[in-house]
Amino acid sequence: MAGSTLASPSVEPTAPGQSVSVSPTRETWRRFRRHRLAMVSTAVLGLLVIGVLVGPLFWPVPINEIDFAAQLEGPSWAHPFGTDDLGQDLLARMIYGGRISLAVGLAAMVVSTVVGVMVGALAGMSRRALDPFLMWVTDLFLSLPQLPLLLLVIYLFREQLKAVFGVEGGVFVLIVIVIGGLRWMPVARLVRAQFLSLREKEFVEAARAAGATRWRQTVHHILPNAVGPVIVASSIEVSSAIIAESTLSFLGLGFPPDIPTWGRLLFDAKDYLDVAPHSALFPGAAIFLTVLAINFIGDGLRDALDPRRVV
Repeated sequence: MAGSTLASPSVEPTAPGQSVSVSPTRETWRRFRRHRLAMVSTAVLGLLVIGVLVGPLFWPVPINEIDFAAQLEGPSWAHPFGTDDLGQDLLARMIYGGRISLAVGLAAMVVSTVVGVMVGALAGMSRRALDPFLMWVTDLFLSLPQLPLLLLVIYLFREQLKAVFGVEGGVFVLIVIVIGGLRWMPVARLVRAQFLSLREKEFVEAARAAGATRWRQTVHHILPNAVGPVIVASSIEVSSAIIAESTLSFLGLGFPPDIPTWGRLLFDAKDYLDVAPHSALFPGAAIFLTVLAINFIGDGLRDALDPRRVV
């Protein structure tokens, strides 16, 4: 019939003015996909993670295999990333060290996020003296010089934790606790601000009027609505923790010399930059790409989780 249109069999017709409901997860994914740098960064970070996890299956070279005849060789078919001053394969050592660096970043992020959310939630829900005290503690930690404090704590407690958890495990636990314990303050301030704003909203007032306890208000009503900024802040904390671990390893106070984290590889390469720049180029590029990718993913999450942003 002239002037008539056929409805698509896969789309249900809707009444004029009726909106199609979209799940929050699908809407967040749609917003995130529109951030091209975030999508590219997700692919880059995914390749790095897959590379350090399954890399030993495709490149089963021992990380401590010494070949003095191949000292400081450049990239080749036998050694795609070259070798270090002892003739050890840099690709194998970077694969092994990448797992440690990424694990430190993620574990320190979990510690800082958990502590920050707890402190921020307690401060945001408190209407009495607890809020000023917690914010005073937060400001106190913010005023502390982080790098000297990191060095002091690691120097004082490294041997005790090594005796309990072993050499590698003790240093890992210490670095995660120290980095995470000194990075929770921005998350706490962010969560507190979100709680102060959300606890006065109508849906929280309705839950309070219905007899909901303060715990239920916090867990079931306020915290789910404050999780967006927390996720964004946590993604940034991963990159900060990786940089902090690399700095400690570069200064020689991180993992032992036989554990090749990316920062330790940079520390070992500093004396050979004029004759073997590749020994610093590849671990430095890995740190740079990881941190840059995580930062762009955080930007994409910020845009995707912002309800005021129209995309």
